[in-house]
Amino acid sequence: MLYQLYEAQRSLMEPFSDFAQAASKLYGPGAVWSQLPMAQRMAAGYDLLYRLGKDYEKPEFNIKSVKVDGEDVVIQEAVELNLPFCELRRFKRFTDEPHILKTLKSQPVVLIVAPLSGHYATLLRDTVRTMLQDHKVYITDWKNARLVPLSEGEFHLDDYINYVQEFIRRLQAEYGNCHVVSVCQPTVPVLAAVSLMASRGEPLPLTMTMMGGPIDARKSPTAVNNLATNKSFEWFENNVIYRVPQGFPGAGRKVYPGFLQHTGFVAMNPDRHASSHYDYFKDLIKGDDASAEAHRKFYDEYNAVLDMDADYYLETIRTVFQDFDLVNGTWDVKSPAGQVERVRPQDIHATALLTVEGELDDISGSGQTEAAHSLCTGIADAKREHFEVKGAGHYGIFSGRRWRDQVYPKVRNFIAASDEPQRRAGAREELPAEDRIKPGQKVAAARKAPTAAKKAVTVKAAPAAKKPAAARKPRASAAR
Repeated sequence: MLYQLYEAQRSLMEPFSDFAQAASKLYGPGAVWSQLPMAQRMAAGYDLLYRLGKDYEKPEFNIKSVKVDGEDVVIQEAVELNLPFCELRRFKRFTDEPHILKTLKSQPVVLIVAPLSGHYATLLRDTVRTMLQDHKVYITDWKNARLVPLSEGEFHLDDYINYVQEFIRRLQAEYGNCHVVSVCQPTVPVLAAVSLMASRGEPLPLTMTMMGGPIDARKSPTAVNNLATNKSFEWFENNVIYRVPQGFPGAGRKVYPGFLQHTGFVAMNPDRHASSHYDYFKDLIKGDDASAEAHRKFYDEYNAVLDMDADYYLETIRTVFQDFDLVNGTWDVKSPAGQVERVRPQDIHATALLTVEGELDDISGSGQTEAAHSLCTGIADAKREHFEVKGAGHYGIFSGRRWRDQVYPKVRNFIAASDEPQRRAGAREELPAEDRIKPGQKVAAARKAPTAAKKAVTVKAAPAAKKPAAARKPRASAAR
């Protein structure tokens, strides 16, 4: 009933929220009542009420361009693989500058595994935007479970691991190799996925970068860890799991609702959030648009939450935070074929390992991520590193100034040190669309300077280059 009550409350609040938004505009600068006494305070108050009561939908990544070697490179999102509970999302890069094409071609391929722990993958927007300067970037964009029909079946922690392996194989088939970056929750299933691939003798990612995750949640336990250990598995099953109500595609599916997760987030630091909202109110009164917009951007992301499938959530609680199966060496995972396999991190040899922790992380405590090194005993010391970010909290290691100035250079250099030339599958020796021309550029225009273009995008294609321009087939449009 709780989910139904929440939806009823949200529906009742919607007209009041819309009214508050309209009233804020009426009292705003240049509006009808803007000259009345206290108009600015009234506008600020109504705006705050609107933001406290509105429904926050899934945000967009909204990354339009990045700088590569000082030049603007256009970004276009594309879904490379659409699975029932996740999309593999690619950020294509477009340019028509020959020297930039050469740079883009040689850059490493990175799979960013985003958390499935309440927020959307857009929480890593800053991570993606920064990494696009030096890498081909893909990300796991997990779906809201309440939008997944029951006909798609259940989603377990084992399925998460199998998804990650499928994505890795996809990139390896396309490029010959890849690197994996996992942030927070996925550090555990990513380590399991790579371990299972190693045990089978499959090609492995060149590097694993693990940032702020609960590899060993027994170390420096935080409030998140204590909640999971102080409550029984049955308590979670009986108190936080609800069925999606009618009106959603996933009606009837058992989930851990996003609104409960959000309540937990806020309850961890209620004073900080109250102070932030009051500061927003004061910024609106002062006319500090920059600070007000920064507040909006943060809470547009922070307040947008998704439901998690109940099986996945409960199994994560038991496996990671209660039984510690990974560090105890007792974790068995079922493959898509139904075969049960033991997770053995010690079987990983070829993959380099970087762990990153924030000194002030209040979600994954000190030493929890670094514990991956004690499990991956097969990795040589020369291929492993650990980095603690002084003064950084949980979000600071993948977003904001400390991420860009301290963490990213370390991650970029670590990946570059282990990167290898890309070997494309089959006969695909030409660059992908992202590395050729800008969206909308006519192919005929791209052939105006054939000599420069051939040098930048052709790999060992001397016979084809000797043909006259009229005889050559034009390359496919960039917007493929």
